[in-house]
Amino acid sequence: MTQNIDTTISCAEFQDHLPELFANANGVPDDPTLKHHLNTCENCAALVRDLQYIADQARMLLEPAEEDPSDSVWSNIQSKMELERAEVEAATPPLPSQ
Repeated sequence: MTQNIDTTISCAEFQDHLPELFANANGVPDDPTLKHHLNTCENCAALVRDLQYIADQARMLLEPAEEDPSDSVWSNIQSKMELERAEVEAATPPLPSQ
């Protein structure tokens, strides 16, 4: 005999479980009731996708950069700073002589 599982929960009940879904950092529920709700409710599915995207982006901010910027990046920055300095100096009137 097959056991019937009540898979009907409200969005509020589903959303109460969001912290535990993201504790594993994957947003995929193990609970069949939660899984059924996620598969049948577009609003909660969109919410989980959005939260997963935010969590992924936040995780990327904490990861170290894989490589340093190239020397040309630093050269371009230095050149632009020198150009700006020269423009400021050219626009600054000379001090009156005493």
